[in-house]
Amino acid sequence: MSAHEKHETISCERCGTAMVCKANAYTKCQCSVVPLNLNETQYISELYDGCLCAACLFSLKEEFNEDYKG
Repeated sequence: MSAHEKHETISCERCGTAMVCKANAYTKCQCSVVPLNLNETQYISELYDGCLCAACLFSLKEEFNEDYKG
């Protein structure tokens, strides 16, 4: 079994980019590079149910902060 077989390859729900989901090793997952506070997390979870790539998470974080803080 290779290292990637432990993790599922999925598509970002927002943009369709293929990525390896490491939900069982969150600190090693690509999405962990985008720090989200509780309000940002809730906003994103109301829009999407599945995993999102780091680029989309960052974009949605900026969108939330522009819409609700600006």
